[in-house]
Amino acid sequence: MAHAAGAYYVVDAVQSAPHIPIDVQAIGCDFLLCSAYKFFGPHIGILWGKFDLLERLPAYKVRPSKNVTPYRWETGTPSFETIAGTKAALEYLAEIGRLYGGSEAPNFPNFTGRRLDFKTAMTTLAAYERELVAYLIEMLKSLQGIEIAGITDPVHYPERVPTVVFTMQGHSPLEIATHLAQHDIYVWDGNYYALAIMERLDRQSSGGMVRVGLAHYNTHAEIDRLESALKKL
Repeated sequence: MAHAAGAYYVVDAVQSAPHIPIDVQAIGCDFLLCSAYKFFGPHIGILWGKFDLLERLPAYKVRPSKNVTPYRWETGTPSFETIAGTKAALEYLAEIGRLYGGSEAPNFPNFTGRRLDFKTAMTTLAAYERELVAYLIEMLKSLQGIEIAGITDPVHYPERVPTVVFTMQGHSPLEIATHLAQHDIYVWDGNYYALAIMERLDRQSSGGMVRVGLAHYNTHAEIDRLESALKKL
């Protein structure tokens, strides 16, 4: 639709990058952005773009820097230490792919080497997290007074990531987060920079929502602890 209108197709993948395999060629986007800290790296932004567009479009750059891609898209000297940290995070994910690259791993005949490692890793993590978030959602749905925003139909779980936001009747998001912190369960309350969505959901004026973010290192036992803590409210 964007291309039909003569617009660029830009994907914000900050929430997807830690949880699912991403193929920019299959997506067909012009640009894709994410943040390394979301997939266990340092705080650095990442831009992927079609090479011809990166070469042709105007870039905000310092005058002495090279006017060739990718240097023209850096605002100055690259952040070498965070680039090194990002490489370490990627190596960690690739190692997961190698660990799960045995006979039980998904079959990707068109992938080899590091691409196969990453594809195997992210597919494996997505499968585990999809089951984990189903367990979390069903737990939250079983509690009185809780309202979940987003996909709660198991049929559509492949369309979501394991980040769940909710409210609890009779308690503000800040009260809930504070209570959970007292039980060593750490969540976020407010709008988490998703201001427009919270306004659309009519939640901004009431303190936003509680966000529980799962990753591949979380367990069912931790979700059970969350349930116990919520029941104490």
